[in-house]
Amino acid sequence: MKLSYLKSSPILILIGISLVILFICSSLKHILFQSTAWDLAIFDQAVYLISQEKTPISSFLNIHILGDHAAFIFYPLSLFYKIYPSVYWLLLIQAFSLSFAALPVYYLSQYNSLNQLKSLTLSLVYLLYPLIFNINLFDFHPDVIAVSSILWAILAAFWNNLGLFVLAIIITLSCKSVLSLTIIFMGLWLFCFQKKQKLGCIAIALGVSWFIISTRLIIPIFSDNTANISRHLERFNYLGNSFLEIAQNFIFKPWLLFQGLFNLPNLEYLLLLFIPLIWGLSLQCFSPLISVIPTLSMNLLSQNILQKDLLHQYSLPIIPFLMVVVITTVAAEKSWFHKNKYIITWSLICFLALAKYGYFTSRYLQTLDTWKATNEAISQISTKGNLLTSTYIAPHLSQRAIIKLAENGAEFLDFKQFNYILLNQRHPGRESSPKLIQTIKEKVGQNPNFNLTYTKDDIYLFSKEIKR
Repeated sequence: MKLSYLKSSPILILIGISLVILFICSSLKHILFQSTAWDLAIFDQAVYLISQEKTPISSFLNIHILGDHAAFIFYPLSLFYKIYPSVYWLLLIQAFSLSFAALPVYYLSQYNSLNQLKSLTLSLVYLLYPLIFNINLFDFHPDVIAVSSILWAILAAFWNNLGLFVLAIIITLSCKSVLSLTIIFMGLWLFCFQKKQKLGCIAIALGVSWFIISTRLIIPIFSDNTANISRHLERFNYLGNSFLEIAQNFIFKPWLLFQGLFNLPNLEYLLLLFIPLIWGLSLQCFSPLISVIPTLSMNLLSQNILQKDLLHQYSLPIIPFLMVVVITTVAAEKSWFHKNKYIITWSLICFLALAKYGYFTSRYLQTLDTWKATNEAISQISTKGNLLTSTYIAPHLSQRAIIKLAENGAEFLDFKQFNYILLNQRHPGRESSPKLIQTIKEKVGQNPNFNLTYTKDDIYLFSKEIKR
């Protein structure tokens, strides 16, 4: 492809517009102190520590970052922090990854013999899928990189490009250990339905290998494996308290499985998931959805309501395969809509109904009354000393070895470990309250090691540092 064509290609213009919009939106949310410790500060701290060649022990999770999901992708991401350490790198990478995925959607459409205008339309359909906009606002998650890499893996399989296929799978696996299940089932789809036995076997082998290595070796080494497993299993504790017990209950107590699957929250979730693309989903083209069985099953069976919406990262691995179904359905002329204007209109309606752009005129403005004071207090934190602060302030100060949250239980912490304590009593943040902040203030105020170095609009900064 000629460079001159690439510069003028409408798909690249579309990707560029999406990148700018997504990055501006996530940055504005962050500037308004609406990003949170869970999960932006967690990942910002980890990437920063890696860039400083320090052990990335998360002071939020109290484990090595690899002990969470074996996400090796943080190591190459740290190269950006070597240029300049800034949380905005993560927001930019996220906006780029989500937008760039439109390119393989475009090429997959071309591969299925759709014309350029139809290919552009389907790329726009992907970009208007509500979860793409919403997840961009939900801090940062490495899962967003996998959306693009999975699509490139699918495209590489159709192109029979072994190198690109393997590279895309490796990138996907490096984002999260559980994605190995998606890769395994993608391999089954390629092997059984696409007649690509070699590539299917490679995907299955890589997926199985990484699942075993990550869950049996890496995560146990870098974390308290028992506590880590319990943290995730609690979402399914109605099925059992261990993997073995859950497996046994599937066989001997199948009604538990049916109760977990067939309920109103799951029906609502499936409607939210499929409605934006319902016009382009044909049962005859459903074979790619074999790949989403692990993700969809976990989301449906989970008691965590966050796994059943279009706001969080849990449904991201489903999107690439939904787009493949839509592309093949349109190519087979089995979609409800054939004209581009109807397809785009439906996507726009669903975007307007389900995307959370309205947060910028409502919940994202709730802390505006303390915005100036919070920034002034942050400007007085001049070192990388240990910090206790709220969940909304944490992502602005997470580039340090120790940062804890002023949430329930924080009143029992040993405050001697901190150099700074920054509190917002008016907007105390997640799992906190004005009463808790008042308790912390009183205890810190009685500590002779701390001075109240800043106070305004219910923002309080206590510091061990000499006031300059």
